[in-house]
Amino acid sequence: MFEALLDYRFLQYAVYASILVSVIAGIIGTMIVEKKLVMMTGGIAHTSYGGVGIAFFLGINPLLGAFAMSLLSALGISYIKQNGKAKTDVTVGLFWSLGMALGVLFIALTPGYPPNVESYLFGNILTVTSADLILMSVATLILLFAVLIYYHYWISYLFDDEFASLIGIRSKWFEYALFALIAIAVVATIKVVGIILVIALFTAPTATASLFTRRLKTRMLASIVISLVYTLTGLSLSYAFNLAAGASIVVLAVSTYMTLALIKSLYRKRTAQ
Repeated sequence: MFEALLDYRFLQYAVYASILVSVIAGIIGTMIVEKKLVMMTGGIAHTSYGGVGIAFFLGINPLLGAFAMSLLSALGISYIKQNGKAKTDVTVGLFWSLGMALGVLFIALTPGYPPNVESYLFGNILTVTSADLILMSVATLILLFAVLIYYHYWISYLFDDEFASLIGIRSKWFEYALFALIAIAVVATIKVVGIILVIALFTAPTATASLFTRRLKTRMLASIVISLVYTLTGLSLSYAFNLAAGASIVVLAVSTYMTLALIKSLYRKRTAQ
C-alpha cells in the first residue's frame, strides 16, 4: 500500500483522513470514556442516520443532514438528562430508534433509484473526498480549540462536575458543549468507520491507553497515537487483502485491546501470587 501511495490520490486522502480521525477519536474518546457516555454516543451516532435519509430525500449533502440530526439529538439528550424528565437510557434508546426509523423511511421515499447508504452505515475510508477532508479538518480544529482553551475547566468537569459547579464552573454548559462536540466528532468519522462502528473507534484506543496511564492529558495523547496505529494498520490490511476498511480497523482495534487487557490481567495475577 505504501508504494501505491505515490500513485493513487484516494490512498493519500485515506491516510490524511486517518490522521485527522485519530486526533478526533483520541480526544473525544477519552472524554466519552471518562464521563461514561459510550452508550449515549452510540445513540447520537445512530440518530444521525435519520439526517442522512432526510438529506437524500431533500437532495442535499448527507453529511449536513447527519450533522443537523446528531446535534439536535445530542442537545435533546443532554437537556432531558439534566432536567430529569425521563430516564437517560430510555431517552437514548428512543432517540436511537427514531433516528434509524426516520432514515429508513426517508430513503424509501427518495425518488429514483435507492441511494447507496452502505458507506454511511459501515464507512469506506477509500471513498473520502477533498470535501470530506475539509469537513474533518474543520471538526478537528473546533475540537482542539474547545479542549485546549478550556483544558483545566474540562478536567474539573470530567472528574467531578459537582465540585466544578461549587467552584463556579457552569457544568451544565460544559455538558451541552461536550454533547455538541460528540455530534461533530460522529459526523467527521462517519466516512471512515460508519454509523454502526463509530463507537468502537471512539472507545478502543482510549481503553487501550487506559491500560498504561491514568493521567488525562497522557491518555489523550496516547489515544491519538494508538488510534493512528489502528487506522493505518487496518487500512493497510484492507488494501492488501481486499477487505472492508472500516470493519478491518474496528476488528483490529477491539481484538488488540482485548488481547492486551488479558495479558495485563494475567500478569497482575502472576505478580500477586
